Amino acid sequence: MTSDMSGRAPRPRLETDDSHLDLRLLPWVSPDDKPCFLSASDGRGMVSRYADAVEAAQMVIGAGVLADAKKLLTNPEACGQHLRIALQQTARSLGDVLRVAESRGARLPAPDPEERLLEDAIDETRQR
Repeated sequence: MTSDMSGRAPRPRLETDDSHLDLRLLPWVSPDDKPCFLSASDGRGMVSRYADAVEAAQMVIGAGVLADAKKLLTNPEACGQHLRIALQQTARSLGDVLRVAESRGARLPAPDPEERLLEDAIDETRQR
């Protein structure tokens, strides 16, 4: 199994008959730091709603951390310790926000083949 740019393995799919059920990447990890997934078809269950609330909180926290970091970076008197703390908080929040983006992106409908060809062409152009 290959990993994506975040270093995580691609999300698994459960195959059943003619349909499939995607597993939702949850916004937290297990005690041994492994990703947690939820098998839920409609996304309206109690755990799905809780995960939505956690994701929303992570996004709000991330926005606050970004605002604080920008403010600190414009302060010429900011000391190294404050910058280090801001960078640690920013890195943690960025990880949370990327996880939210990965989870939400995984739940989007698959693009049609023509769109995929366009994306591949754009990727090729960027690599040159």
